[in-house]
Amino acid sequence: QVQLVESGGDLVQPGGSLRLSCVGSGSRFALATMGWYRQAPGTQRELVASITTFDITNYADSVKGRFTISRDNAENTVYLQMNSLKPEDTAVYYCNRVGTWYFGWGQGTQVTVSS
Repeated sequence: QVQLVESGGDLVQPGGSLRLSCVGSGSRFALATMGWYRQAPGTQRELVASITTFDITNYADSVKGRFTISRDNAENTVYLQMNSLKPEDTAVYYCNRVGTWYFGWGQGTQVTVSS
């Protein structure tokens, strides 16, 4: 069973940057297409970025050009570099596999963009 631990969230001003990290346990992590999801209060969890085992990336339109997802399989870690942050990026961010089933969800990491 893969366990996921997200970190790196913080309070940041609009226009600022953050780098999120997600560390996974177990060999299945490196074999999975992984994604970063976010959930703001009162909304459904949405996928904002994904990366395959071949490092092919995909982004939601709302973050394209501002966010960059990457992975280090040797360290079982997925990253999300977030630049030019906007107040509407405020949410709890989670990582998980992308597909028809998920690993157990981690606790997420809170990102708040506010002046």
